[in-house]
Amino acid sequence: MMPTFTNLHHVAVTVRDLQASVAFYEQVFGFEPATEIDDATLHRKLFALPGGTNLGLTQHDRGDDAGFSPFSPGLDHLGFEVENQDELEAWAQHLTAGGIEHGGIVEAPYGYALSFKDPDQIALEFFVSK
Repeated sequence: MMPTFTNLHHVAVTVRDLQASVAFYEQVFGFEPATEIDDATLHRKLFALPGGTNLGLTQHDRGDDAGFSPFSPGLDHLGFEVENQDELEAWAQHLTAGGIEHGGIVEAPYGYALSFKDPDQIALEFFVSK
């Protein structure tokens, strides 16, 4: 019998400067991290996202300076679902008002996307399905 799971609980991404990344995500989301983890080798702040998934921002004591690339094996981007096109437009206005560069709303056969990047150049997207 195949075991099951119920949902995606969390995604954790590595950042170079935890303080700068937390400030960026607080500006984007409009709320603070729900909890944090500090141990001998890493520091993590967790954002409790709507829908129950957590986003962890992790700064490792032993980091490297290789920049993020969606073309390298690993993470391509994080997509945050929005309810409709009006909400997507509101996100575009919110990012613009906060001085966060984005690519504008782009239509694809399966939906509409608003793409932008965090301070570590991790690709992020607000998305609404057609």
